[in-house]
Amino acid sequence: MEAVDWIEAMSARLAKRIPNQEYRLELLRAVHYEAKRAGLDPQLVLGLMQVESGFRKYAVSSAGARGYMQVMPFWLKVIGRPDDNLFNMRTNLRYGCTILRHYLDIEQGDLYRALGRYNGSLGRPEYPNAVRAAWHSQWNYTPNLSSSPWHGSRIMPPGISPFMPRISLPIPPSKTASSLSAFVRIG
Repeated sequence: MEAVDWIEAMSARLAKRIPNQEYRLELLRAVHYEAKRAGLDPQLVLGLMQVESGFRKYAVSSAGARGYMQVMPFWLKVIGRPDDNLFNMRTNLRYGCTILRHYLDIEQGDLYRALGRYNGSLGRPEYPNAVRAAWHSQWNYTPNLSSSPWHGSRIMPPGISPFMPRISLPIPPSKTASSLSAFVRIG
């Protein structure tokens, strides 16, 4: 339910940039999935995409970075397969989210430094500040808990117990190229 509400809220914000509703919803589903898979905030990923490519699927930077998340082609050899298509939506998001997660791990959760590494601007404030500004001003999202049928109820939703620890999906350690490679495989 949370993902559906999130996609609906983000779709309205993204409509001017991506008018095709079907494609926009597909993109948002992929962003949500890949961000959560990598342990990232989906709104952060949207902020990064806004700054990196302006949500242009076929964006190519002067340095050769490609797609929504502006992934550099050298990553194909490091963690993927040389024939992966960085203009494919799902592939680009998988690589981009995996790379950002890798840099967050290296920087022990320091988002400012991880974003600097992602962009190749480590130590300079412009890029991390731009992503943070886009994230918080354009893509900030707080779930509407009052719309949940469980809001205000002492009954827990099915499958949730107050005595069960929260379980998060394990993310492979990203200290080596081989562990990143296993994480980025699609299909």
